[in-house]
Amino acid sequence: MIDYRVSRGEVEEDQLTAAIEKSTAKIPSSAFLVLAIGAMTVSAGLQALNKKHASMFVGQWAAPFLLLGIYNKLVKQHGSDAASERSHRGSHERGSIGNQEGRYIGSQEGGHVGIPRAGYKTSPRSYPEPE
Repeated sequence: MIDYRVSRGEVEEDQLTAAIEKSTAKIPSSAFLVLAIGAMTVSAGLQALNKKHASMFVGQWAAPFLLLGIYNKLVKQHGSDAASERSHRGSHERGSIGNQEGRYIGSQEGGHVGIPRAGYKTSPRSYPEPE
């Protein structure tokens, strides 16, 4: 079976996307939450004024505002493009997803946190016995 998935860093974003993400990353994430709550409030007001169609139209803006807020947050935390980020840093950090060195997804130096990767033997964790 052919695997059509795109690996991290395999495809780079174009300059237009990077420029848009750089400018929109300056918007605070709370602004999108305020816009969503505002859309719901205006929708409720229109509903109270018996303007059903306008209420439905404005009320549907809340979900896209929340999705834009999530996208904005992801761009701020993870950057625009993994390939360009990797070329600036050099190599992957130990334990990150897709790293060939780390045994566990999400593991950090000195500890095993996360899900064991396929093909690796796991060691049992030691937990204190209940008293």
